[in-house]
Amino acid sequence: MRVSETAAAAPRGIDPRGPRFGAAITSVLLLVVVFLGLTGLSTSRVSDIDPGFVIGGPWLISLATPLERFLDPAFLLLLLVALLFLWGVLSPRTAPWGVLYRKVIAPRLAPPTELEDPRPPRFAQGVGLFVSVIGLVLHLLGVPWGLTIAAAAAFVAAFLNAVFGLCLGCQLYLLLQRAGIVGRARPAAA
Repeated sequence: MRVSETAAAAPRGIDPRGPRFGAAITSVLLLVVVFLGLTGLSTSRVSDIDPGFVIGGPWLISLATPLERFLDPAFLLLLLVALLFLWGVLSPRTAPWGVLYRKVIAPRLAPPTELEDPRPPRFAQGVGLFVSVIGLVLHLLGVPWGLTIAAAAAFVAAFLNAVFGLCLGCQLYLLLQRAGIVGRARPAAA
């Protein structure tokens, strides 16, 4: 096998600072989602807006129409974040935060000392997508706090990656890889 064939067969490495940069932006967006969720439809009771109701009372989201749930600012922003996660899974080279990092930030930095396998960060994007979609579905179903808790969980993961370089989705990928569930070529059928 020639060297060019070997290099083509090996997964290309990525600058590990790129996913951390993307996680920083994502964590800010998710923090705004959590704030909007805490102050909006997802966590409010009817008594919060109508003093005629008994303290507590029913959840406002349970009385909202599906259109009102869809148009809730927390829902719309989490939907945008979920679409960005989806973009990161389907086409990480063209995802906005990666392009911004490669075009604007990376040229101003020294080259990375090490490259990382792109599969774990891509898997982590899928985990973020999964958690976000769960929050969106719970919100549309009228489950109080569902969107806010899902956004908070995604925020914690993005924040840990951005600030400490601890990628929970990457760690999950490595755990599943050790178990033989992901990341290994399947043997050819006999």
